[in-house]
Amino acid sequence: MDGIMTSQPNNLEAFWMPFTMNRQFKKAPRMLVSAEGMYYTAQDGRKILDGAAGLWCVNAGHRRPKIVEAVQKQVFELDYAPAFQMGHPAAFELASRLINLMPGDLDHVFFTNSGSESVDTALKIALAYQRARGEGTRQRLIGRERGYHGVGFGGISVGGIVSNRKFFGSLLNGVDHMPHTHDKAHQAFSRGQPEWGGHLADELERIVTLHDASNIAAVIVEPVAGSTGVLIPPQGYLQRLREICDKHGILLIFDEVITGFGRLGAGFATDYFGVMPDIVCTAKGITNGTIPMGGVFVRKHIYDAFMTGSEGAIELFHGYTYSGHPVACAAALATLDTYQEDGLFQRAADLAPYWEDAVHSLKDARHVIDLRNLGLIAGIELEPLPGQPTKRAFEAFLKCFEAGVMVRTTGDIIALSPPLIIEKAEIDRIFTTIREVLATIE
Repeated sequence: MDGIMTSQPNNLEAFWMPFTMNRQFKKAPRMLVSAEGMYYTAQDGRKILDGAAGLWCVNAGHRRPKIVEAVQKQVFELDYAPAFQMGHPAAFELASRLINLMPGDLDHVFFTNSGSESVDTALKIALAYQRARGEGTRQRLIGRERGYHGVGFGGISVGGIVSNRKFFGSLLNGVDHMPHTHDKAHQAFSRGQPEWGGHLADELERIVTLHDASNIAAVIVEPVAGSTGVLIPPQGYLQRLREICDKHGILLIFDEVITGFGRLGAGFATDYFGVMPDIVCTAKGITNGTIPMGGVFVRKHIYDAFMTGSEGAIELFHGYTYSGHPVACAAALATLDTYQEDGLFQRAADLAPYWEDAVHSLKDARHVIDLRNLGLIAGIELEPLPGQPTKRAFEAFLKCFEAGVMVRTTGDIIALSPPLIIEKAEIDRIFTTIREVLATIE
C-alpha cells in the first residue's frame, strides 16, 4: 500500500472552502447532513430552519420528490451529451418552457452552469452584439457600487464589492460604476421600495457624458441587490435606467440570479417592476439548487444580430462543456413543474405582506439600525461594533444556528430569503429567534 493515499474521515484540511473563515470553521464546524422541506438536519441531529433557501437558491424547499425522481431517471438514461454541434431533447424542451415564463421578446436562452458564468456570458454577448451591428467602439461596461455579479473576472469587474475586487489586480479595462442606491438618511426602515432615490439613475447620464454613448456597450444591475445586504431599488429608478439606455443605444442587463423564479412574488423582477431589460442573467432557482445551472435570456433583436452570416459559420464563439447538461435540464424541468403545481410564485406574493410586517417588527430590536424588505427578501442592518466590522452580525449568525435557524450575513447585515414554501409560524420563529439572539450579543 506504499504511496497510496487513503481518505481520512472528518479530516477538514483538504477542502479550501469558498467565502469562509476556513480556520474558524474548522475549529468548530457546522455540518449539514440532510434536508427536507424547510429544514436542514445538522450532524448532531438538530433540525435547522432554513431562512436563506441555502444560498438564495432552494426556492421550492428541499428534497422535492419530482425533482429527485427526474434527476435519478435522467442519470440512468443519458448522463451527459455535448452541446457543441450536438443536442439532446431536454435542453430544447427546457429552453422553450423557460422563454414562455419571460415577458416580451426575451425569446432565446443560452445555458450556463452558475450565476458567475451567466454574468460573464451576458457581458460577452453584449460586446459581441454591439460589434455585430457595426458599433464595435461600444466596449465599455457599466456596473454599480456594491453590486455583486459573481466571481468571474467580468463579474467582479462590473461588481462593486471591495473585498471581492481588491486582491485581483486591475481586472477588465473600460469599466465604470454608478453609485449604489442606498441612503439610510433618506430611506431607513422603508417598507418595500423607498420613495427617495429614483434620481440616482441620472448618474448614468453623467457617465455617458464622460465616456460618450458611442463607447458604452451595456449597463448591468441587480434589480434588487442581494449579496451586498438587500438594497431595494427606489421608486422609478429602474424605469429611469431603461429610459436612459434606450436614449443612448445602451443594452440594459438585469442580473436576476437571486430575484428570478419567484423570490419577489413574480416570476422575475422584470415582471415585478414592469421594466424590460435586453438581457437577463439567471441561475440558482432555475434548478432549485439541485444541480448547478444558469441561463442567459436575450431579446429577439440581439439573437437575430448574430444570425446574418453564413449558415456554415459558428455565430458565437462561446460556451461551456456543461451548457444544457442533461441532468441539469431534467432538474430544471421538474423544478418548473413544482413551481407551477404548488403555485409558489403566487404563494410568495400572498405571504409578502405578512413577511414585511414580521421584518419591521424588529424596528425596536437591539442593535438594529435599518430594515429592508421586498417579496420574500429581508435585510436587517446592525450597528457595527466599533473597530470590529462584521463581528456583531457573524456572532448573530452563529447564535441563530445554535438556536436552530440558519440566516445569512454580509458585513453587519443579516440577509433572509427563505424557501417559498415557508409557513407563517416559521416566519414568526425566524424573527423571534433573531430578536432573542440580538438581545444577548454585544
